Amino acid sequence: MTRRQAVDTRELRARYPDVFDRPASARLATPAMIVPAFAILIYGLVDLDFSPSRFFAGLSQLGWITLMMIPPDPGSSLPIYLKALGETLSIALLGTTLAAVFALPVSLLAARNVVPSKLLRFPVRRVLDSIRGVDTLIWALVWINVVGLGPFAGVLAIAVSDFGAFGKLFSEAIEGADQKQVEGIRASGGSPLHEIRFGLLPQVLPVIAGQVLYFIESNTRSATIIGIVGAGGIGLQLAEQIRVLEWQKVSFLILMILVAVAAIDFISGKLRFAIIGRRAVA
Repeated sequence: MTRRQAVDTRELRARYPDVFDRPASARLATPAMIVPAFAILIYGLVDLDFSPSRFFAGLSQLGWITLMMIPPDPGSSLPIYLKALGETLSIALLGTTLAAVFALPVSLLAARNVVPSKLLRFPVRRVLDSIRGVDTLIWALVWINVVGLGPFAGVLAIAVSDFGAFGKLFSEAIEGADQKQVEGIRASGGSPLHEIRFGLLPQVLPVIAGQVLYFIESNTRSATIIGIVGAGGIGLQLAEQIRVLEWQKVSFLILMILVAVAAIDFISGKLRFAIIGRRAVA
């Protein structure tokens, strides 16, 4: 090390003592987190009876099932499967739309720049958290027992589950809106409703539209899962074919789901970019 380098090091140590002379607590913080996390991982693998031998032994069974799936063949059930896929897409679209429509006014009550009082805002946020904390599959089981089997239960399950998620996302978008437009409407004599209608909503509606489009794509997969428990759609057909070991029909149903999700992802992506581009131009 040259003399100049030694001088530079001393200057850096004097300027940044926290970097060169970190306290023992800071040096031990990372190992103190890694060791317990690793211990919890090992305990979880042992407690859940994770066995590499069972896993590798099951690969042969997976290979046999994969061979039985080739080639995909709907048999004579193609019209039934197309109708079931249409039900799944309808469940996702209608459930997401209902959730967004009902969540928008509630999200205004959960936004601090609309409702400054924490006493009024707190219970709204906790209700949204409680609803969001229950998975869509659990809501599907609840609504199946309430309204019976079928797509209607699936629509209600997705609508209730997404209501909590949309309420949180919409309120965060509203809180992140630029307040200058709101202040301008207030200065010109506008009422609080005018501030929301002309100051907040034009800013957040493109963001909300993008979130709704993403959830429609995601809920297509969710509608398939809840169909397995009796909420209608293609998931019900998939569960029945797995139960009777019709693997060629199972692979065809899986391909139908993949194509539908890919198409919805493509369309929603184009719509999101169109909305964002229009907002940027405006």
